[in-house]
Amino acid sequence: MKAANSNWWRGGVIYQIYPRSFQDSNGDGIGDLPGITRRLEHIAKLGADAVWLSPFFKSPMKDFGYDISDYRDVDPMFGTLDDFKQLVERAHALGLKVMVDQVYSHSSDQHPWFVESRASRDNPKADWYVWAEPKEDGTPPNNWLSIFGGSAWQWDTRRRQYYLHNFLASQPDLNIQNPVVRDAVLDTVRFWLDLGVDGLRLDAINFCCHDPQLRSNPGSGEPDGTVATVSRSNPYAWQQHLYDRNRPEALDFLRAVRALVDRYPGATTVGEIGDESGMEMVAQYTQGGDKLHMGYCFDFLTDRRDAAYLRAVVDKFERLAGDGWACWALSNHDCRRLATRWGGAEPSPALLRLAPALQLSLRGAACLYQGDELGLPEAEVAFGDLQDPYGIAMWPDFKGRDGCRTPFPWDSRAADLGFAGVPGARKPWLPVAESHRALAADRQEADPASLLQHYRHLLRWRRTQPALMHGDLRLLPQHEQVLAYVRSHAGERLLCAFNCSERAAELELPGGQRIATVLADSGAGGATAQGGRARFEPWGVLFARLD
Repeated sequence: MKAANSNWWRGGVIYQIYPRSFQDSNGDGIGDLPGITRRLEHIAKLGADAVWLSPFFKSPMKDFGYDISDYRDVDPMFGTLDDFKQLVERAHALGLKVMVDQVYSHSSDQHPWFVESRASRDNPKADWYVWAEPKEDGTPPNNWLSIFGGSAWQWDTRRRQYYLHNFLASQPDLNIQNPVVRDAVLDTVRFWLDLGVDGLRLDAINFCCHDPQLRSNPGSGEPDGTVATVSRSNPYAWQQHLYDRNRPEALDFLRAVRALVDRYPGATTVGEIGDESGMEMVAQYTQGGDKLHMGYCFDFLTDRRDAAYLRAVVDKFERLAGDGWACWALSNHDCRRLATRWGGAEPSPALLRLAPALQLSLRGAACLYQGDELGLPEAEVAFGDLQDPYGIAMWPDFKGRDGCRTPFPWDSRAADLGFAGVPGARKPWLPVAESHRALAADRQEADPASLLQHYRHLLRWRRTQPALMHGDLRLLPQHEQVLAYVRSHAGERLLCAFNCSERAAELELPGGQRIATVLADSGAGGATAQGGRARFEPWGVLFARLD
């Protein structure tokens, strides 16, 4: 039976925590669950509705938790199940929902399921993963590639077959098309929901099913570098991925997940969809009320932040979404930090204020990545300090994801920026970034004009604006510099306009409007509206009520 759902997630703000790098409570150099619990007040004070925890489950950590060896337990480096229960209890006391990362496209090769599956061709779990015979010349069954480099097929001497891995060879693909595997996965969904979590973030969910005929992908040639899903230097980007992801069978699996999640009051799902057709896929995966509640893609995770590009992304979703729902993300643990991607070596403070104003005024939910509220730039990590297998394999053209995963800077006075919770702690798993010291949370807490305070004010103000929380969105005509749209709800029209350039700009008010009431309490700035025109300083933001 379907449970009641308050739809809190529709206008919700989700704060992503990367547990290894948030707060170390025991001095072992790795962030943990008790550390997160200690810092939940920071997120509640920010004004977020929920936290999303990247994987903290048992894992050999070949891909830092995205290779799970036990879906139902906490890795000892992060704490215990009791620690997790205390985290949920504290979060709920602070008014925060808790969402956990779930990885259903693959597991670790150390998961008992795979250990049994690879043991023989006739054991009870022989078909729990994707196995295939070699071609007559001994080569893999097709041309599918791994995102992390090389073939997506790994030879196994026990079964004398290849197994599929879209990511590392130590991350074999689960055979979700097997109903028994699907039921086992759904049992893990039920486990965490029964523990009180409020939602699931589904990792790489468009990778969870494959073409049963194992047809080879057609080539697409060298990419132009505008797609954020993979590095241009990665041959993975040279294929049209028709058969190794985005399969229709994935939608059937999502319907089964949704049917289960809908039995729990207020529970929700958000899916990561990594594909060149990002917004089309988000629409497809969230329409109809029977699959994902929300989806996010990588369209806003590129270096591009010009008005034409941003407008095209929003327009595409608005045209295709129907009753689908987006979760807008400008940053996460897999891409360079927002301040550096959009702002370069010396990002403008005005640009860093524009980014959340834009993100939080779109129709949908929003996901903030830890440290974006401080304006943290991408950290420089020396090759000898790299931990990310993706970066190590693709160096030096692609430096991997460690630069956005360095420890959170809590205390500007501490040598480790306050990452460790005890004296005499071990060296953090990634070096702290000295470029983050001046931006540490303690300094911004004490500065009324800081970016942190801007985020807090913006999130509080947004809750008071029904048009932003619940309204429709109508894009205004394309402008060289300004992205503009009107949010409408219950007779109120709110103009949202952003000068996405470092030059001054002007914009005609919509519909021949002569007067617009600028909402100065939004905390936005650098724009005025009078005489039928809006005028913007570089990176100026305007929120104005249209009469």
